[in-house]
Amino acid sequence: MKKVFGLVILGWTVAACSHRLTENQFLVENMMKNHLSKFRYILKNRDSLEVQIIYTQINRDSLNRPHFRSFYFHVDSTSYFYPASTVKLPMVLLALEKINQMNIVGLSKFTPMFHDSVYSGQLSVKKDSTSQSGLPSIAHYAKKILLVSDNDGNNRLYEFMGQKAVNEILKGKGYNMRILHRLERPLKPDENRHTEAVRFVRNDSLIHNQPMLVNPDSIKPTRKVFRGVGFMKNETQFINKPFDFTYKNSYPLQEQQEILKAVLFPESIDPKRKFNITEADRKFVMQYMSQWPRETKYPAYQKDKVYVDSYCKFLIFGESKKRIPADIRIFNKIGDAYGYLIDNAYIVDFKNGVEFMLSAVINTNIDGIYNDNRYEYHKLGYPFMRNLGKVVYQYEKKRKRRYKPDLSEFKLSYDH
Repeated sequence: MKKVFGLVILGWTVAACSHRLTENQFLVENMMKNHLSKFRYILKNRDSLEVQIIYTQINRDSLNRPHFRSFYFHVDSTSYFYPASTVKLPMVLLALEKINQMNIVGLSKFTPMFHDSVYSGQLSVKKDSTSQSGLPSIAHYAKKILLVSDNDGNNRLYEFMGQKAVNEILKGKGYNMRILHRLERPLKPDENRHTEAVRFVRNDSLIHNQPMLVNPDSIKPTRKVFRGVGFMKNETQFINKPFDFTYKNSYPLQEQQEILKAVLFPESIDPKRKFNITEADRKFVMQYMSQWPRETKYPAYQKDKVYVDSYCKFLIFGESKKRIPADIRIFNKIGDAYGYLIDNAYIVDFKNGVEFMLSAVINTNIDGIYNDNRYEYHKLGYPFMRNLGKVVYQYEKKRKRRYKPDLSEFKLSYDH
């Protein structure tokens, strides 16, 4: 059944003429209406921009147990958007779950993992110069994914999991999503159904050999999905018809926030929907999801000026080149592709005792032409994410809580 919810947002400083905010189904929308100079275009064009927002308050009880209350703006679980890199978080969780369930002596997320090309479209991997050992592993791929949204890291975990297992496991956990392909590698459906052979080797000893995995049945989406008015083919040929997203990945915003919640608040999730990872794995994911690139030596992100604090933190900070204040940590996964900009975040301010979840998506492809690399990320997407994050953050700073949260669980040790 189609699910459509109402939502609203608030701002930096509430002016005298602002609407009085009431915590009802229109909260997020009214927040934005209080800052029309920043959100007028968003509110007027919510349909064409495909905007969806979920703002979730967290209230602690006397035992510090979290209780969640969500407010929605224009959220529709049946309305497709391309999820881009946000699919990488469940891929990391599935890979960690699988390596633990294999229960093989000497095999862990840190064990060197090599890939062999045995089918069309595949790529072998023998080394990883960005790791401390110079060798690839599930842990290092996951680290790169969580820190800077590395595409190759995601694809290597896709090879390890196999298309069939990824989708069967997610469906079994009750998540309404599908992952059908690698990222930034345009392959045929048949090639995406075949994944590379994988070997785990330590000190020249083979610990485990996984042959090529094959999904014998092509996953058939329940409906066709088209967007826009046209697209570029091979970067030179314009095709005057809507772009086909039917066989692209699908990951609704509600599911994105639920999977983030499954990592950060596993005790609050239906046991069926949990990922069977160890507490050490959970802390590993939390650390690198919230660690700044400048705190990272392997890979050498601390030396790369491109990787500013906000590189993968769209909400509140947009494209800011400044350092994010030390009292704030953001546990999130972003995505950007085909004009879609997405952030799915849990934001903590230790100084002010603030915590909340905020997930949002916007389509910045204003001209409706795909694959032309002419998207309004900078003029529209990043400012929207920055402004949205700020108004919700400021509202949270003023929001009264019966019990002050103990956020020590989220104060983690980082590499530097």
